[in-house]
Amino acid sequence: MSQILAIAGGGALGALLRYWMSTGVYTIMGRSFPYGTLTVNVLGSLLMGFLYIWLLERTIGGAAARAFLLIGLLGSFTTFSAFSIETLNLMEGGEFLKALVNMLLSVILCIAAAALGVLMARQL
Repeated sequence: MSQILAIAGGGALGALLRYWMSTGVYTIMGRSFPYGTLTVNVLGSLLMGFLYIWLLERTIGGAAARAFLLIGLLGSFTTFSAFSIETLNLMEGGEFLKALVNMLLSVILCIAAAALGVLMARQL
């Protein structure tokens, strides 16, 4: 039961953090491109890579901490569903180049960020 509550708490916090971060990025960068979602997904991937190693390979924290951070917080912080609908909206609006750039940047930067997070955690 403690893992369920940890996931729920992390999920609530992650959703709020996603909203605040993406709104802040859109305020700065504008809405002509899904900058907010891209930023959240790259940062979330970096944190997932780092915390995955930190919590699982180094066994820091218990199962509830891992559930809170990895499943709850980062699971709701990253926004693949938002990425999907924003990319589809770009395509439906005839913005095929922007849609392609968003797909490529999201996949490449998020995997690179996760790898960087893993490297960072392993260096500590």
